[in-house]
Amino acid sequence: MNGKTFSAQPVLRERWHSFNRRSFLRGVGACLALPAFESLNARKACAANVQAPELARTATGAPLRTAFVFFPNGAVPASWWPEENHGELMLRETLRPLQDHRQYIQVLSGLDHLCANAGLDGGGDHARATGVFLTGVRLNKSPTEIRAGVSIDQAIARRIGHLTRFSSLELTCDDGRTTGACDSDYACVYQYNLSWTSATTPAPAEANPRLVFERLFGAGAPGERARNMERRLLEQRSVLDFVLEDARHMQKRLSAGDRDKLDQYLTGVRAIESRIQKAEQFGPPREPDIQTPRGIPAKRGEYVQLMYDLMVMAFQTDSTRIATLCLGHDGDNRPLQEIGVLQGHHDLSHHSNRVEKLEALAQIELWYAQQFARFLQKLREAKDLDGNSILHNSMIVYGGGNADANLHTHTNLPIVVAGRGGGTLNGARYVRHGSKPMANLFLSLAERMGVSDLGRFGDSTAVLSDV
Repeated sequence: MNGKTFSAQPVLRERWHSFNRRSFLRGVGACLALPAFESLNARKACAANVQAPELARTATGAPLRTAFVFFPNGAVPASWWPEENHGELMLRETLRPLQDHRQYIQVLSGLDHLCANAGLDGGGDHARATGVFLTGVRLNKSPTEIRAGVSIDQAIARRIGHLTRFSSLELTCDDGRTTGACDSDYACVYQYNLSWTSATTPAPAEANPRLVFERLFGAGAPGERARNMERRLLEQRSVLDFVLEDARHMQKRLSAGDRDKLDQYLTGVRAIESRIQKAEQFGPPREPDIQTPRGIPAKRGEYVQLMYDLMVMAFQTDSTRIATLCLGHDGDNRPLQEIGVLQGHHDLSHHSNRVEKLEALAQIELWYAQQFARFLQKLREAKDLDGNSILHNSMIVYGGGNADANLHTHTNLPIVVAGRGGGTLNGARYVRHGSKPMANLFLSLAERMGVSDLGRFGDSTAVLSDV
């Protein structure tokens, strides 16, 4: 970033998704925690007012993090699935960049999203692949009547979000589309959003690294950001107080129908108020001596790496313990010119076993795995307060919502789980789970995060064992 290198440079932008006036508080709550130091009390170094040590914590007391990374258009099965060699993990071409991290990864087969199958809904596999990936529910096929489900990241964030500055972090390397119809008359929000706070409300991901950076560190040059953030917080607190007072006076003059509208609006305003209080609780940000990113890099590789780096910093500073990153919506058709692939990714995924298309598609899938391997290396280099790496104290799901995009299938999804979950996950394994709901894996991860009372999630049938 601007010619400087640093080991972990993420930031987090928690998007407000309540009402039109929300933009006036965009910067609220943008705070950066120091990295967790072994010599400091864990509770003070990691998060404020930790009320339940079993939530999102390892046995050593370090923070436990979970992230979900989504790549588009599935994978070529013959290049993705490992070889069997007497229990030893032997990675094939696509996942070979992860070889140096074998002890931290397991490749899981036999995980399905049956709710993404066509059924009576017909076309729309790309919308379903993205929209079902973290929700595990069948989407309502309509361009206007939105109905999905709460995503697993948000289900966990509801329980552990109070422990950190940001309840969750949503990032994307994609163009966001929030209105209209996309794949086969499915609403575009399905295809462009992984994270959902309710069945009707996506949690929009931030695509601009500059906005993410400024949300966390504040705007301005180094040396100015802390003061700017404090001034904005005071101004926004004043504006919020005025809005609430004005709404109280207005409520007396409204009809019943208008009072309902005002109540809905005030629900969003009170959510913003709680975020202001959280920002005040955690105190002013500590700004880094680095330049703010200029925006979205022109080169795809630099862009993806920067978004991964933002996630590393968010974990390293304990700004959040839940994150999602969409590398591209399913159906993404951008070429990767920087590695010599000039055809669109989606077009190539419908390869019909043509050798030239398969070779180009393999390059794209290998490239995505290389970026993920770099991310794992960053997490592995970052030390946590217990002396382990942050990768050791994390659970990272890397996968896609289409299994074989050439056939538009959603069974036997390509899934890698990286990290050791603070010692609760195994590594260097290829595990065949037969045919089980992907949501079973989500329940297993949620339990490790201390969220054990979900009961069912999506179409789950049980907590996934042997992970």
